[in-house]
Amino acid sequence: MQMQTLAHIAERLDGGETSSRALTEDALARIEDPDGEGPAAFVRVFRDSALAAADASDGLRAQGIVPSPMAGIPFSIKDLCDVAGLTTNAGSVVMRNTPPAMRDAPVVARLRAAGAVIMGTTNMTEFAVGGLGLNPHYGNCRNPYDRDTGRVPGGSSSGAAVSVSDGMAAAGLGTDTAGSVRIPAAFCGLAGFKPTVGRVPTDGIFPLSTTLDSVGPLAPSIACCAVVDAIFAGEDPAPRPPVPLAGLRFGVPDTLVTDDLEPEVAAAFEKSLSALSAAGVRIEDASVPGLADLASVGRLRFPSQVEGYAIHRERLEHAYDAMDPRIAERLMGGTQMSGADYYDVLRFREDLIERSAKVTRNYDAIVMPTLPVIAPPISQFEGSDEALRDPFIIVIRNASIANLLQRCALTIPCHEAGSAPVGFMLMGEAMRDHRLMGIGQSVEALISPNLR
Repeated sequence: MQMQTLAHIAERLDGGETSSRALTEDALARIEDPDGEGPAAFVRVFRDSALAAADASDGLRAQGIVPSPMAGIPFSIKDLCDVAGLTTNAGSVVMRNTPPAMRDAPVVARLRAAGAVIMGTTNMTEFAVGGLGLNPHYGNCRNPYDRDTGRVPGGSSSGAAVSVSDGMAAAGLGTDTAGSVRIPAAFCGLAGFKPTVGRVPTDGIFPLSTTLDSVGPLAPSIACCAVVDAIFAGEDPAPRPPVPLAGLRFGVPDTLVTDDLEPEVAAAFEKSLSALSAAGVRIEDASVPGLADLASVGRLRFPSQVEGYAIHRERLEHAYDAMDPRIAERLMGGTQMSGADYYDVLRFREDLIERSAKVTRNYDAIVMPTLPVIAPPISQFEGSDEALRDPFIIVIRNASIANLLQRCALTIPCHEAGSAPVGFMLMGEAMRDHRLMGIGQSVEALISPNLR
């Protein structure tokens, strides 16, 4: 099963050109290929239950019962989702002796009810703390671009992205606290969507930050993401129409987001802006208050730092040496924040949300490069103590803005086919998720190599 949109797969299923069993067997063959990325992309593979679900889906379809556009289609879920009867690893060996989950996470239960065939749980950065997607416990899956070099897939939803790019699933579930859906999607040439916090339940998802965590899809297209997002949110997954581009107004922040771009990113972003302008979109510089303060994000820190430490403090005390040293060190950063510091961070965020809204509400979307860089080689982060500290904070710089501003956001690939993947990010207003995805579909049709 090569990467195809959900709509195309559903058409093939409806027309009898394929079956859920055939799709699932093909996905399993890719996962189990010893020369492929499956062994590193998946932590668990649900071979027997996936085949049983596929056969059940084919039987229902033969009776005219198709519960959703995802029915019978292979899907992957991130390793921090509760699955009834299994221990939730969250990308860590530390969790192996914890009790199994009593029930599926709501988003997993909704996928099952929609008829999706769940292939297994995908690899991730340990405890979702990091943007590169490296994991010393379960291995490093490689970005689909430049496999010979071996580039990072992006994180923390690393296996989710590779499972889709390599045809091991048609779409995947990721989580996004500071860009962990959009970063791997952008690095791997996929579409990714981060909903407004609160639209999609996070119950049964191992937390990193109760303030910032969200659950979103990675898929070949924004239309695919819209279907999956609707299922996650318990909404009608019927396709939604794209929003025409002519007359829309996009703002490009004049601070921070276009600093230090690698040449491939700068060229792809400018070309995309030119194409949008030619299509009738008004592209304007936007002075978004507070973004300059984010340049010192390492000093200001995120709510996730103290919240992550609070969640993991007992593990850090008793199992520090069993954890990825770069993750343990990062989580320990939460000890450097006092209660007053944490209060200041939350007040800073509230002020940033309020001030920025006065500017951004005048635009149909705020746009920027999803990532300032293309995927670096994995070898860059191996070997020395300095490399193991994983100082590549630039990968979360732009993506984390939407999390801090409590917005919805999406990424669309905008590079030339065959070249290094580059993401184009659109950020919408809080709870305007449906409109943003409608705009995203139209932008994607213009700039994405996946749809040209």
